[in-house]
Formats: sequence, C-alpha cells, structure tokens
Amino acid sequence: MPWKEIWDSHRGRIAGVTGGLVCGLIYLLSGFWDMLFFALVVFIGYIFGKRKDLKQGSMFHFQEWGRWLSERWRPFK
Repeated sequence: MPWKEIWDSHRGRIAGVTGGLVCGLIYLLSGFWDMLFFALVVFIGYIFGKRKDLKQGSMFHFQEWGRWLSERWRPFK
C-alpha cells in the first residue's frame, strides 16, 4: 500500500498519534508514571484522530453545554 493511500485513509489517526507522541515526549523524561501518562496522551491522540477519520464530529458539543448551563445557572436573576 503506497504511503499516499495510507495518509489519505488514516490522516486523522496519524496526526493524532504524532501529536500525542510530541506532547508525550515533552512530558516523558523522568520515569514509570510519566511513561503511563505518555501512553495515555498517545491513546487520546489516537481516539481524536480516529473520530476525525470516521467523520464522527467533535466529542464535545459546546453549544449544547452552553445552553444547558445557561438554563441551570443564572447568576443575574
């Protein structure tokens, strides 16, 4: 499989894992617990990239959250 086809079909996952690796490498300089955090960061990057590849949209629906918060929390009644 040529690299272009891999990039076209898995662009989000590759970018997500790469971003996770970069962020994780910045943090990963001291020990075991840091390594576990590094693995978590890479996994989160993979999940976000996979959602982008599958065109599932954002995990966080900010407009719905804003509407929900404005209905329940009104500081100036």
